[in-house]
Amino acid sequence: MVANWLRLIATGTLLLASMAIGGCSTMKVEDFAGKQPILKPEVYFLGETRGWGMFHDRFGRLRRQFVVDMVGEMQGDAFVLTEDFVYDDGEKERRVWRLDPSADGAYQGTAGDVVGTVQGRAAGNAFNWKYRLDLKVGDGTWRVAFDDWMFLQSDGIVLNRATVTRWGVEIGTLTATFRKSVPDVAGMGEPAVRPRALAQAAE
Repeated sequence: MVANWLRLIATGTLLLASMAIGGCSTMKVEDFAGKQPILKPEVYFLGETRGWGMFHDRFGRLRRQFVVDMVGEMQGDAFVLTEDFVYDDGEKERRVWRLDPSADGAYQGTAGDVVGTVQGRAAGNAFNWKYRLDLKVGDGTWRVAFDDWMFLQSDGIVLNRATVTRWGVEIGTLTATFRKSVPDVAGMGEPAVRPRALAQAAE
């Protein structure tokens, strides 16, 4: 969900990208199929949501903090999520996601600075999406990959953790917490008003 967060580590710690160490997650979203409450991004993020987050480099050093205000809406069969970031240094950034959910819990989507198509999947209280973006570094660009996880908690809070890698090497971690700006009906991320198609799908 970020691009500018990585620029601060691009000038000092990115030599680690040439290292031969790396890792990959063995966690699968299907592992959470039986967990409650159910997280569907197009349901939870419908309407207004606020988030708070931070980015750490791979050495554990805090590099940036932010607040993000999000507005989600259905446009036909697609879910459009607009994110407005304000960073602790005063910089502002906007990103607009367009996600197409399917009945089996799979998602495809796009965003302006994302390379190709976003691939995502939801199961139980978890949502995992993977995407790549071209990050400007000096006179060139780096193509980095995000492995982004979200987990809905019983009090309606969503916890977010994304691992950022280049060439399979971890260069940083994003953590964030999201909360609905307006309390929902059930306290489980279900909005007070849902599109008819979503309401029928949930029945």
